[in-house]
Amino acid sequence: MAAFWQQRGRRQESGGLGSVLDGLGSVFDVLLANARLVLGVSGAAVLAIATLAVKRLIDRATSPRDEGDPKAEQKSLEDSWQDLALIKTTPKPAKKQRREDLSEPLLSPARPVVPDPRGSSAPLGAPQVQSSPLRCLTLQEKLLSHSSQLAVPEFQVSLVPQLARSICSQLQNFLRSKFPELPFGRPSLSGALLDGLEVLAADHVHLMLPVVLDTGLWSLISGEDTVVRNPQYWMIKRIDLGYFPRGCSPWDRFMVGRYLSSGVLNETLHKLLVASINWPAIGGLLGCAIHPVVASRELKLEVKHDQVDLSITLFPVVEMEDKVLLAVPPEGLVENLWLESFYRAEVSRLKELDAADTGARQLCLRILNGACKRQPRLHKLGGSPLSHLVLHLSDTASDWAEESLADRFQQLLEELVASLEKGVLPSYFNPKINLFSGLSEEEIDEMGFVLYRAITEPEVLLK
Repeated sequence: MAAFWQQRGRRQESGGLGSVLDGLGSVFDVLLANARLVLGVSGAAVLAIATLAVKRLIDRATSPRDEGDPKAEQKSLEDSWQDLALIKTTPKPAKKQRREDLSEPLLSPARPVVPDPRGSSAPLGAPQVQSSPLRCLTLQEKLLSHSSQLAVPEFQVSLVPQLARSICSQLQNFLRSKFPELPFGRPSLSGALLDGLEVLAADHVHLMLPVVLDTGLWSLISGEDTVVRNPQYWMIKRIDLGYFPRGCSPWDRFMVGRYLSSGVLNETLHKLLVASINWPAIGGLLGCAIHPVVASRELKLEVKHDQVDLSITLFPVVEMEDKVLLAVPPEGLVENLWLESFYRAEVSRLKELDAADTGARQLCLRILNGACKRQPRLHKLGGSPLSHLVLHLSDTASDWAEESLADRFQQLLEELVASLEKGVLPSYFNPKINLFSGLSEEEIDEMGFVLYRAITEPEVLLK
């Protein structure tokens, strides 16, 4: 590299380049002296900076170099690039302001670009106008778009209830022939699909099997008065055994001690579903395949049809003293407990409120249920807890119009996170009941982590 610069210097000295460059320097001095008159103050400043940089390049090209300094050439190149960068970063002179511009605001809105109807291209040198980016959807628009994706196909809406009712009828006929002495009521179907709260798919239905009790022989005892100390459960006690001894009620065969056992009744019906009913024949008659789930604690049937896969869960239910009790005992040794269900009251109250103010509570609940169903860590949060949360918020927030869907959705997320932080979500119909009592601390922490993020980014629940 040093040899290259030495050879270049010899060519410059032999060719008289130094005298030529000196002449250019004097020309630049003349230009600078008259620049203020021709270009004005700002223009002269620009020309001065540019001329200074060029003169530095000329001085470095003509000045002798120290041949003993191996870094001189590299330093000269670096200084030259800095001078060129100085020229590039020099601000352009401001355009002289016209009189008519003084009447315009300082921050005038951007004017839309009107295309030339003749289709002529822009002149050379004209600035290119970038196309505006796609408009970002608001949370309101995203929620409405997402709700449309949760609609169940029409053929499932009509097929699933019809298929479930046919199976329900076959089960009722079998129970009458197998246990004619047991006063089972007429089975009915229940579930979000039938109540307009279904999301994603019509894949499950509840079959409610009424257990008709003589109120003169049975009474209810709250779970708060038992060893479990849980107001969500009840016990059904056999009374007046002195006057009406065991055997007077057809349900006495399912007693443990003096209480009607939900566990014993479920065990009897489970054996019935698994071993006694000819499901292949019934399925062939209905054009589907029906299989009872043997390993489940629940009374469950899996139905496979050409157009839908359906799960039917059977619940023995007792209705006494305005209570709806399901034969769903908690895990453990206590098998005499019946779970109080508020599902019927939840749906009735939600529809009543929406009908009164044409609100979007059910729509908001469908979106939340859909989000919990898609998020594995939120599965246990869907259903009843969310319904009670919407009902609680309805007591404080009056605006539930569809235009306020995004605000209510955001507020529900905040209320849900606050409840998870405390580990308590009171039942809307019985404040003594904590709907989070069945969740572990790890499950609450995982749900809280997902939902806390969703407060600032609600879109994560809509993916």
